[in-house]
Amino acid sequence: MTDAGTLRLDVWLWRARFFKTRALSTGHVRGHGVRLSHLGQIRRTDKPGALVAVGDVVTFGKAGRIYSVEVLDLGERRGPADEARTLYRALEAEP
Repeated sequence: MTDAGTLRLDVWLWRARFFKTRALSTGHVRGHGVRLSHLGQIRRTDKPGALVAVGDVVTFGKAGRIYSVEVLDLGERRGPADEARTLYRALEAEP
C-alpha cells in the first residue's frame, strides 16, 4: 500500500486473482493497458503502479474477454479464490 486507501493496480489485479503471478499482472498492464474510472474520470493507463481505490472501476481485456469490475476492497494479501471474489463486483458488459 502506498497511500491510505490506495493500492498499485498490478498488485490489486493479482490479489483479486485475475492473474496467477504479479509479474503476469504487471506485464499485462504494460502490454495491453487498463481503463480506470475514478470519481467519474476515465483514463487509460499502461502503468502497473497506477493507484486504485475502493469505488474505482477497472476494465481490461484478457483471453478474448472484457472484464469490468468495481473495486470493493483492496485486500491485505493474495488469499484463496473465495476471499479474492470479495474484492470486486462484476459489472454488466456495455452494449
